[in-house]
Amino acid sequence: MSRTASPTAQDFVPFATAALDFHRALNIPGGPLVTSRDELDALHAHLISLHGLLDAHAARTGQLVPVEGEQLRAARTRIWQAADHVHAAYHAAPLPDSGEVPEPEACRAGLPEGAPELTVCQRHQRAAHLVRRRMTPADLHAPFTGLVRR
Repeated sequence: MSRTASPTAQDFVPFATAALDFHRALNIPGGPLVTSRDELDALHAHLISLHGLLDAHAARTGQLVPVEGEQLRAARTRIWQAADHVHAAYHAAPLPDSGEVPEPEACRAGLPEGAPELTVCQRHQRAAHLVRRRMTPADLHAPFTGLVRR
């Protein structure tokens, strides 16, 4: 049984990588000094998509090659942690109109600032549901040592 995708399957990951590199080269050097809430929302969406991709790879690969699957699960965990930090950064960023920072309780209540800003919390909560099913608290809080259970 082959572990690789069929030769006709298109791989869009290099295009996503190139788009991120292009975005960084164009927008970061001359852009604003503070990351906007829109940018943080877009980064969060990207990380959540990457988390889903790694989750799918880890589930499939882990059945065939357990050690590789374990590495992919560790990567998936780190991507979730990054998404969680970006979500927190979103809520720490000032509102564009007033410059005020909303209270963290607003997000926990599920109503941070209303639509469309609410989508970052909805996306994060949907992903958190998957995380709670697939990861343990120890997975989420253990320091990464590079060692993998065998």
